[in-house]
Amino acid sequence: MTRTGHRAGVAAILLTAVLWGTTGTAATFAPGAGPLAIGAAALGVGGLLQAAIALPALRRSRRALRPHTGLVAAGALAVAVYPLAFYSSMHLGGVAIGTVVSLASAPLASGVLERVLERRPLSRWWMLAAFLGVLGSVLLVLSQSGRPAMSASGTTAGIGLGLVAGTTYALYSWVVHRLMGHGVGRAASMGAVFGAGGALLLPVLAATGAPLLASSQSFAVAAYMALVPMFLGYFLFGIGLARVRPSTATTLTLTEPAVAAVLAVVVVGERLTGAGWTGLAVIAAALVVLALAPANVVGQRPGTPGRAPAAGPVPAVPRAAGPAAARAPAVEHPVPVRAAAARHGRDTAPGD
Repeated sequence: MTRTGHRAGVAAILLTAVLWGTTGTAATFAPGAGPLAIGAAALGVGGLLQAAIALPALRRSRRALRPHTGLVAAGALAVAVYPLAFYSSMHLGGVAIGTVVSLASAPLASGVLERVLERRPLSRWWMLAAFLGVLGSVLLVLSQSGRPAMSASGTTAGIGLGLVAGTTYALYSWVVHRLMGHGVGRAASMGAVFGAGGALLLPVLAATGAPLLASSQSFAVAAYMALVPMFLGYFLFGIGLARVRPSTATTLTLTEPAVAAVLAVVVVGERLTGAGWTGLAVIAAALVVLALAPANVVGQRPGTPGRAPAAGPVPAVPRAAGPAAARAPAVEHPVPVRAAAARHGRDTAPGD
């Protein structure tokens, strides 16, 4: 992966996070709709739209997807659980706590997934960026003022659901990235996982979605959530996942609580203390670390054998299992990558 491609992936995910950061403010314009209805409408409809635009790619990738039906099912289940947990977390614990806990826990869960399932060591740059992002998010939570007090049980439940949301978000991000590593194109990977997840959310939408049709304003909120943050946002997220690792992607989306906090100040009328503005600055520092960290490995053309930088030749390794392929046997897709990528943690995910 070249530095230009990496930066394009970073830019796509940052724009995604900005779009996602509008969801909490948008939801305040449909107060009659419950969190399950909003979550099911947003990602249910958005997921089905992802599948619809990916139909040609899904047809082309039928054979490539067939051996990975279990992986797709796991990702689809995570897609279905995520919005229900996320919006319920905001409903019970407050928009700030729900958003920050969900998004701040995702990079940690993503890093653990890569470490445990792929046995891939985490880079020092990622650990620094994750630490700064979590620290900034905690400062944002502590900065909230002028909000009605939440019950202790509601706050605890909101934090717990936020952790569920962060874990499922990390899981479906990892699944999509893993499918791409197995040679499935970006559009087909996103379409399969999000289409199946959207289908799982339809019964929830049917059972809880009546308030979204009660007024034109509520319907407009639901349409906006499905088409802009979810459909367009996840389209851009897929582009980003084809160029950066899941742990990097989930850390970049720590921009979302910062955007949500700024919108809460500008649109909803909430106030941020000095700790809140400090938190925004710390999150910005985390993004600078991820975007400008020096490259650990130089990209190369497919078919060119890789070498360790100063230790003689190292056999080229097919990208058979995503970004950790340098630790896997050479079985599936003959796309050589540098063995150094596994040691230094640089992004090597393929595109379409």
